[in-house]
This record gives sequence, C-alpha cells and structure tokens, in this order.
Amino acid sequence: MIPFSPPFISREVIDEVVDSLESGWITTGPKVLKLEKEISKIANIDNVVCVNSWTSGAILTFHWFGLGKDDEVIVPVYTYSATAISVIHAGAKIVMVDIGDDFNINIKKVEEAITDKTKAIMPVDFAGLPADYSALFNLVNTPKIKSIYTPNNENQKKIGRILIVSDAAHSLGASFYNEKHKCLADFTIYSLHAVKNFTTAEGGAIAINLPSEFDNEQVYKEMRLLSLNCQTKDALAKTKPGNWKYDIIGLGLKINMPDVNAAIGLGQLIHFKSLSERRKVIFNRYSLGFSKYDWAKLPNSSYGDVESSYHLFPLRFPNLDETKRDRLIELISLKEVAVNVHFIPMPMLTYFKHLGFNIIDYPVAYKNYSTEISIPLYPQLTDESLDFIIETVVSSYQTLISES
Repeated sequence: MIPFSPPFISREVIDEVVDSLESGWITTGPKVLKLEKEISKIANIDNVVCVNSWTSGAILTFHWFGLGKDDEVIVPVYTYSATAISVIHAGAKIVMVDIGDDFNINIKKVEEAITDKTKAIMPVDFAGLPADYSALFNLVNTPKIKSIYTPNNENQKKIGRILIVSDAAHSLGASFYNEKHKCLADFTIYSLHAVKNFTTAEGGAIAINLPSEFDNEQVYKEMRLLSLNCQTKDALAKTKPGNWKYDIIGLGLKINMPDVNAAIGLGQLIHFKSLSERRKVIFNRYSLGFSKYDWAKLPNSSYGDVESSYHLFPLRFPNLDETKRDRLIELISLKEVAVNVHFIPMPMLTYFKHLGFNIIDYPVAYKNYSTEISIPLYPQLTDESLDFIIETVVSSYQTLISES
C-alpha cells in the first residue's frame, strides 16, 4: 500500500518533542518563539505569528482588520472550505469567483466581483504555485478600484485599499524572482497541518507584510495579544516571580500554538531544504513519466520567475468526465495506490449550496475538478515507488478506456 501523504517524522522531530515534554513547558513558550523566527527566514519576512491552525490564523487576520457583516471578501471557488469558512466566522460575506486553467484565481473575475463592500481578496496558492500577486496589487491600486473602496475603521482607512490576504496553505518554500518566497500579500497565511510540506501536526503561521503606513512589529504584537484572549501576559511571562497579575484589554481568540506542536516543526527544520529538493525531483520524475501520453495534462510548476513549493501533483485527464474520473480512482486504488482529488469546488458542498452557490456558475472550476486526481508526492517515496505509481496510473487508465 502506498499512502497518499504521510508526515515526515525523523529522529530530530522525536527528540524535539521529547525535549518539550521533559522541560515541563508544553503550551506557548520558547519553542513557538523560535519557530516564528525560523519560518520568518523561510518566508523572508520579519514578523510571523504562529497559531493553532490555518483557519484560526485567517479568522484572526480578518478580526484584526475589523470585518463587519456587510463586508465582502473575494475568494476562489476552487479551494478547501476553510478559505471561505474563515471569512464567515469573521462575520463577513464570501464572494466566490472562478479560477483559471492553472487552478489559481482568475484576476478578471476578481475585477468583475469588486464592489464598494469589498474589503479583502484572498487568492489561494494552489498546489504550492503562488497566485499572481503583482496583478492583484495592480488591480486594487488602480484609481477606479480605490475610488469605490469604503473603509469602516482605522486599519481599513490606513491601508487605503482592498486588503490582499494570501491563502498560502500549500506554498511555504515556494520561490519568487529567484529568491525564497517573499510574502507578497499584506498577510500570508501558511498551513502547518500534518499533510503539508512543513508540519507541526496542527498549526498555522501568519506572515505580516503591511505597507509602510503600518508598524509591522506592532501589528505582530497586536496579533499575538489577540491570539490569547487579549491577555496582557502570556503563560511564559507569568512564570516570572511576582508577575502573576494580568489584564484582558479586548475581545480576542484562544488560538495560540503550543510548544509541543512547535517542537515538531523545529525538528523538521534540519531536513527542510533536502525535503523540498526531493519534492521537486519527484514532481519532475512524474512530469517526465506522464509527458509521453497525450491523454495526460501535466500541472504547471512555474511561471516567469515564480516556482512552486511542489506540494501536490494535480494530474488531469481532459477526455474524462466526473464519472469516469471516479472510476479511474477506483481502479488505481485496487492496486493499493492512494490518490486524492483537490478539491471538490465549494458550490458542490451542501453548506455552500444552502448559501445559494451553484457550480454551474463556475465552469472552469468544475472542468478542473471533474478531470483531476492528485497522486502521492512526499519525500519518503522511493524511485521504485514512483515508477510503480506511474505504471499503476497508466495501466488503470488503459483499463478504463477498454471498459468504454
């Protein structure tokens, strides 16, 4: 059996976790602070706040920005549901737009969806390939779009335009302009979930890159405060003799990352570069293996000077419909290779149907979904396993065609 995406657990990871447990310090403390600094190096940005999940990180970001019930946030229709759910939990409305053939948000559709209620746009770096942030910033800074922007609080007034928040759940370690992925958005939110390239089992990280009107270090402090119920002293500060007294100065959340989770991430750091390189090797091996078949549509790994983090390998079969794609998955699974689909477009899910969304309105998203499978991509895969996966997909496809 070849699983889809097991976590990478090395001796260093185990030792870091044991160190955390033996220290007696397992909630937010020194390891979280160290992890924030290490992620800031990878992201090439100074201020990073670690929290307990990507979802809570997005809710915190929108909470800081002061979204209200009439505010709108534009999101791509093709993403995991947390992208939209975070907006709803923050008290605002989601506006879904279709994607391009590359799976990332369609900038033209974004422009058409902007109204005087739009407060933020949240593109998704699908499979690890960053969205076109240059185009998005050009759009929100045009005089036409800025003229209809309607701020409702001090932070919204200070930025003076629509906020850009990156759903970078897949893209920690991606590259931009030949440098390690910079946080191109105002806020870039990474997922550190168990299946991601870099994990803390559960966790998220918010990289802050607001324009010069803001003091990003001060925003970091505000967000740290908000992540712990707006309590003026965290547990680490309260351990100092006589330092027990604290205050609650606002309505915050309880979403701080524990040290025991940060320990998993710190243990992975020693291998992060080599694991990332191995992912690229696997991606390229798949690309070479499937390139000889005209029925296989390969994913993009780069455009211009932007390069993916190689989180997923979304392989498409343009001549299949949804039913045949599902049958292909069955055939592959019979040979004990686990595959997945990224993603079921949100309008196909019951909750979003009840909100009035209809997949008919998003034809590109449906076409990508109905023809896509994600095959295993993680550094523990051997070359022999990769060859077996390729052979399994090819033979299963041939069986499917013979059944027609």
